Amino acid sequence: MQNLIDPAILFFLVGIFAGAVKSNLEIPPSIAKFLSMYLLMALGLKGGFAMARSGMTDTAAIALGAAIFMAFLVPALGYAFLRNRIAKFDAAAVAAAYGSVSAVTFVTATQFLEASNMQPGGYMAVAMVVMESPAIIMAVLMANVLRHQSSSNVVVSAGGTLALGGVGSGNDPSVGKILKESFTDGAHLLLLGAMAVGYISGEAGRTMMQPFSGDLFKGMLAFFLLDMGLMVARNFADARKSSPVLIAYAAVGPLVHAGLALLLGAMLGMSAADVAILMVLSASASYIVVPAVLRYAIPEANPSLYFGLSLGITFPLNILVGIPLYAYVAKTVLG
Repeated sequence: MQNLIDPAILFFLVGIFAGAVKSNLEIPPSIAKFLSMYLLMALGLKGGFAMARSGMTDTAAIALGAAIFMAFLVPALGYAFLRNRIAKFDAAAVAAAYGSVSAVTFVTATQFLEASNMQPGGYMAVAMVVMESPAIIMAVLMANVLRHQSSSNVVVSAGGTLALGGVGSGNDPSVGKILKESFTDGAHLLLLGAMAVGYISGEAGRTMMQPFSGDLFKGMLAFFLLDMGLMVARNFADARKSSPVLIAYAAVGPLVHAGLALLLGAMLGMSAADVAILMVLSASASYIVVPAVLRYAIPEANPSLYFGLSLGITFPLNILVGIPLYAYVAKTVLG
């Protein structure tokens, strides 16, 4: 209940309501982009300052290893579950979206945990970055296997996207190109750059940047979540048109993924705050970077499925219910 009376979350609900009633309320795209850049920069600085205090320890290495493991496990499980229930190219794309992460969910979770006196390590911001690429790589590899296995010259996905059997085989992005685009993506580059600045400047930098990265953060997050609420309302209709299997996966799958992250974190002896963030990352789904890559990497898949499900169902569930639930479970189980 504490999450629902948080001003930032209330503004998220205001955005959903405004979108649902067809209000003309909107955040100009340029302002929305600035808010996104601000949040990533502020988050990167916070992570860098925290890492400057603690350093790259064994604890950090274990947390990053756990993050990479979950980044491969989640899309593998998702594809195994979906491949015989929907078109296989759609299954690969949806699995990639859910195997990747949502930066906005991560930012909101970090703010919530700090307000709840649970302080995750600054290295968890690095964990978010490294969890982006494995799911995309796996999805592209699965799609290539499907193209080679196809016995027909024409493939039609469940969403009606038409592609010749060989389409993509000559233009398939290499693993190196995918990694390069993932890590040089503007959002990731800004986050990593801000972390480097925070790490190098240390405590002196934290003191100087406190008005920017600390005092303004909550208000900017509220403004950004207002815009996200409007986006959720616009994409909810597409999500509702999905099959019951996909809707159930979008709602229940993240809980399963979070449970696996909890089990892994407990086995590795991670702190409750770090495990809570790992659960959030494992339960989130990408609706920005991954959809942009998948549009040309897997043209046979239906974009409205992997974009609509992640933004219309999973994102609001994680923001409103998932984050406080994961934090509570991690704290109860791990102390």
